Amino acid sequence: MSRCRAMHCRLDEDLSQLTGFLRRQGVPHRITEERGQQVIWTRDEADAELVRLLYAEGVPQQDAGPAAPVRPARRLSWQQLLRHLPVTLAVLAITAVVALMTGIGGNLQAIVLFTFTPVTASGYLAGELDLQQWWRLFTPMFLHFGWLHLAFNALWYWELGRRIELRSGSLWLLGLTLLFALVSNLAQWLFSGPVLFGGLSGVLYGLLGYCWLYQLLSPNVHFDLPKGVVVMMLGWLVLCLSGVVTMLGFGAIANAAHVGGLLIGCACGAVAGGLQRMR
Repeated sequence: MSRCRAMHCRLDEDLSQLTGFLRRQGVPHRITEERGQQVIWTRDEADAELVRLLYAEGVPQQDAGPAAPVRPARRLSWQQLLRHLPVTLAVLAITAVVALMTGIGGNLQAIVLFTFTPVTASGYLAGELDLQQWWRLFTPMFLHFGWLHLAFNALWYWELGRRIELRSGSLWLLGLTLLFALVSNLAQWLFSGPVLFGGLSGVLYGLLGYCWLYQLLSPNVHFDLPKGVVVMMLGWLVLCLSGVVTMLGFGAIANAAHVGGLLIGCACGAVAGGLQRMR
């Protein structure tokens, strides 16, 4: 079962905390001795990456009491982050650059470069898609209107995106991000027509739905979200749908994008989690 070489360490190093955590999380692994060293083997590269990160950062503390780290916890270097999470960091970097270009929603001349439909000669957003400018199907996810909007979405993309990238790989996260952006943007455009909208929220609800359904069908340590996260995000969605958030002065909310992202995310999570459960 365990066929991927995750890491090796000194023969006298105590790995009991690490292996105990892996067992509690249902991560298949085994330890062998080779040439005076301990070698940890896992089922696949995704689990191997988890072992390496746990070894580098330290084993998380458990509810039952504090657990001593395998080794002193330390921050991963930028080189390690780029190697493990290139797509997560790239999306956040592009989002930051677009935020600066658009003045966080204040520079209309820059904003129209990223809207779902282009601007017509009369100065209004076009009512029809221009598939020759196909990138517009995705670029609204980089638009943000205010620092709070940007910070909230960036933090949640970091939290959800890195989990999927560590578990399933960079290409898989990239594919999910583009798919969820396409579906959520299209849903909002069909619902509201040619109006200005943007943000990573639709993608975030897609990633949330993906992790949620996947975890229900095939539990794993990567998608084990903190308690209350799903409830909080779904509660926020209900508040937005009710109109309360808009009445409180937070501006118009792209509710169709949120719902569309959540539905496609749940569908993808159910399929991927179901296939993994069968395997």
